Amino acid sequence: MGMTLAEAILAAHVGAPVHPGQLIDVPVDLVLANDITAPIAIREFEKIGVGKVFDRDKVVLVPDHFTPNKDIPSAEQCRQVRLFARQQELSHYFEVGRLGIEHVLLPEQGLVVPGDVVVGADSHTCTYGALGAFATGMGSTDIAVAMATGRIWMKVPSTFRFIYRGERRPWVGGKDLILYTIGKIGVDGARYMAMEFAGPAIESLPMDDRFTMSNMAIEAGGKAGLIAVDDITRAYLAEHARRPYREFRSDPDAVFAATLEIDVSEIEPQVAFPHLPSNTRPISQVGNIPIDQVVIGSCTNGRIGDIRLAAEILRRRSVHPNVRCIIIPGSQEVMRQMIREGLAEVFLDAGAAISTPTCGPCLGGHMGILAAGERCVSTTNRNFIGRMGHRTSEVYLANPAVAAASAVLGRIAGPDELPAPWA
Repeated sequence: MGMTLAEAILAAHVGAPVHPGQLIDVPVDLVLANDITAPIAIREFEKIGVGKVFDRDKVVLVPDHFTPNKDIPSAEQCRQVRLFARQQELSHYFEVGRLGIEHVLLPEQGLVVPGDVVVGADSHTCTYGALGAFATGMGSTDIAVAMATGRIWMKVPSTFRFIYRGERRPWVGGKDLILYTIGKIGVDGARYMAMEFAGPAIESLPMDDRFTMSNMAIEAGGKAGLIAVDDITRAYLAEHARRPYREFRSDPDAVFAATLEIDVSEIEPQVAFPHLPSNTRPISQVGNIPIDQVVIGSCTNGRIGDIRLAAEILRRRSVHPNVRCIIIPGSQEVMRQMIREGLAEVFLDAGAAISTPTCGPCLGGHMGILAAGERCVSTTNRNFIGRMGHRTSEVYLANPAVAAASAVLGRIAGPDELPAPWA
């Protein structure tokens, strides 16, 4: 019997065929933690008593959530991570000035390649599935064990395969495809499953959009979100990969737990209403909703393709006087490219604020916290109660084009209010 993409990667690491539901002990290629999760992992690591991490080249620490430090407690957390990285002589530690949001930074730095098994103390570690890697989030205690031993145990997930066909409408990107999908199956529709995204519409999707889709697999409960390597992936890797890699794909006779076929030509730009990513509506059914803030960035939509899309909308336009528009490039390299292409000037001319790379407002950290009753259109991945600030605030998830257009209008944009019609 053939194996799915996820099963094939795990089987190659354990050296034997695997099947869904099987408990396996897996060697890992990369272990990741950030300024929120690393301090816990470090404390647990020290209890193990091994002294040194299993491989200083394979443990990556990225303080990105509350950085630049917003207060004394966050500064203390980052200091703990920094000192541990120095003590362990880690090859890959990224601080302010060399920083990026972890899930933007690692692919850009070539630290993840196809066929890897990556575990991270952050739920959106599944982002790297866009490169044909098995990447998943775990708790900080699990990450402590992985840092010490280079191994982790897990249950092999079954696979839910999504096949996307048809031509995308203008302004419809990966964010819309994944929001539409989550709206279809719900926030637990792929619980502990590997979500495999396939089909002609995926094969034509740029890498930035693929990262967005894999990033939000967790919002449907997915253990991982994978896309098989193709020419678009290889072109990206030719520019970024630091080491050789092995490609895997699902066998023709692989057994999937479920399959869903989606015609993307029927999908409009999507908006996820409070307070779940599954509470989606097409842009034509949004209605008149005034807003107070727009955030364009995050590990979901903070890459250069996202920044270019937002700039295309904001060029020669002005942010509405009642709206705060915050642009957060996902890494220093994205910021550098943004400046090089003149996009920073576009945003400044429009009246937007530009932040250094940070997770910031996505988790209610800083750089854009919402007050009581305020509404925000955000390109982030979650809109739970109190996610971005006060419990009575509201977060609406959308793609960068819809977010930017909403910043200009002072309310969530409708289908005929983008610079070009979407249909």
